[in-house]
Amino acid sequence: MAAKLQAEIKQKAPFASIEQEVYLNLLRTGDALAQRVEKLLRDASLSGTQYNVLRILRGAGSQGLTCGETGERMVTHDPDITRLLDRLEKRNLITRSRDTRDRRVVTAKITPEGIRLLESLDKPLAELHRSLFRHVPRQDLKTLSSLLEKVRSAES
Repeated sequence: MAAKLQAEIKQKAPFASIEQEVYLNLLRTGDALAQRVEKLLRDASLSGTQYNVLRILRGAGSQGLTCGETGERMVTHDPDITRLLDRLEKRNLITRSRDTRDRRVVTAKITPEGIRLLESLDKPLAELHRSLFRHVPRQDLKTLSSLLEKVRSAES
C-alpha cells in the first residue's frame, strides 16, 4: 500500500513512520474527493466553503445564525467568514441583519433563491458521493468513518 502512495507523490525514500504515511494518504484522498465536489459546485458558481455556509443556514431554518455560530459549524475552518457572507449576500443567496438589542450581533439567513440553488445541487451531490465510494463495501465505509472520528477525537 505504501508503494502506491510513494509512486503517486514520487517519493523514493520510505515514509518516516506509519503515522506520516496515513497523514499523507488522508491529505491525498481528501484532495482527490474535494476536487470532484469542487468541480460540481463550480458549475453552480459556488466554492466549497460557500456551499457549506448555505447548507448550514438552510439547516438553521428561519431564525438563521450569527457569524460566529456559522463559523463553528463549518466543515473546514475559514478565518474570514464575513467576506464569505458578503459574496453570498451580493448574489442574493443570504440576507444579514443586525440585532436590535446588540448591534454587534449579525444574523445571516438563507433566502428562497439560496434554498432553490441548494435544492438543485442536492441530487447531483448525492449521486457524486455515491459514485465516489461505490467500490467500497458499506461496512468498510462505516469502519472508516468511525476511525476518522477516533482520530479527530484525540485532538480535543
